[in-house]
Amino acid sequence: MQRLTVAGRLLITAAILAALWFGFKALGGQDWLRRQQARTEQTDPGLNRPADTGNTSNTGGYDTEASDTPSGPASESSSTPSGGGGPSAFSYTPPAVSGGKLKGVVELGASGFNLFIIRQNDRKQWQLEKSEFGNSLVIENMATDEDVRAGLKAYIGKMLDFGVNGRDIHFVVSSGAAKADITQKLVRGLRSLNYQVNTVTPEQEGRYALMSVLPSEFSETAFVTDIGSGNTKISWKQNGVIKTFESYGSKYFQNGVSDQTVADEIASKARQIPADHRGRCFIIGGVPFSLAKQVRQGKERFTVLDLGHRFDLGDAKSKAGMNILRALSESTGCRQFVFDWDANFTIGFLLDQTR
Repeated sequence: MQRLTVAGRLLITAAILAALWFGFKALGGQDWLRRQQARTEQTDPGLNRPADTGNTSNTGGYDTEASDTPSGPASESSSTPSGGGGPSAFSYTPPAVSGGKLKGVVELGASGFNLFIIRQNDRKQWQLEKSEFGNSLVIENMATDEDVRAGLKAYIGKMLDFGVNGRDIHFVVSSGAAKADITQKLVRGLRSLNYQVNTVTPEQEGRYALMSVLPSEFSETAFVTDIGSGNTKISWKQNGVIKTFESYGSKYFQNGVSDQTVADEIASKARQIPADHRGRCFIIGGVPFSLAKQVRQGKERFTVLDLGHRFDLGDAKSKAGMNILRALSESTGCRQFVFDWDANFTIGFLLDQTR
């Protein structure tokens, strides 16, 4: 070795290292390295965890009040989802709303009420102050028309006591609930109290959902999905104009419609969504709410739904909703579905009011 030149020694060393590498590879060394990396990711609790924005919002059926939301600029996770790979974490802090005025809206449904009180400023930014879900107190105690009026007065009184002006209390009937007999009874009761009840079309619901859930920072890069029992509304903003379409809701199975029929229609209509809007979907609705409850971290405002997660799909409605989500993901390549715990299409209705 001493008689060898420097170049010769380097060549021999390189040959030995190459031989060792090919031997390591032949014995399965690369697979061993991947297994070690996977173990590290599984045992490190800080990896692949959705970001907690620290916002306080509803907990799914309980009467809650939102705490002050810290102010700060919007931020987005560094990785943008695409057709390949899993969903990345989503970190975004909505702007804090100070001043403004309180507004209340009640979604009338066949099985109960969803109530939202927001604080809205002149720039149409909003912050959730109070919410109630599935409140059926009035419905359970309304044998007569007088019972309806008395129950509605008490319900409206709660909003007045919170500080909402009577002129800023609105009632909205979704397109799916408009045909229910019990809903029409409530509508008559509210009109006898001189309150206007607004019935919206599926297209309007899609618009209002987008106005509520889609942050302006993502208006040209994401789309919105609202999965209801009666229909699903999908919307996006293109050159400042809101585009929407409607498809099957999560109770399509009650009408004897097959999973494949629904998946095919979702895929066909989803092709309307521009390619540069497909990376992220902001999502609301009953089934997304149930899925988000299973993976929510603390009281985060936004929960990312990983469709690869083994969710508990204990009923037909959840399975149907997951079929809709999977069809949407497969047809668009979207891998990040962001559930917003505070948003609802009726809040978009409030934002659309001129006063």
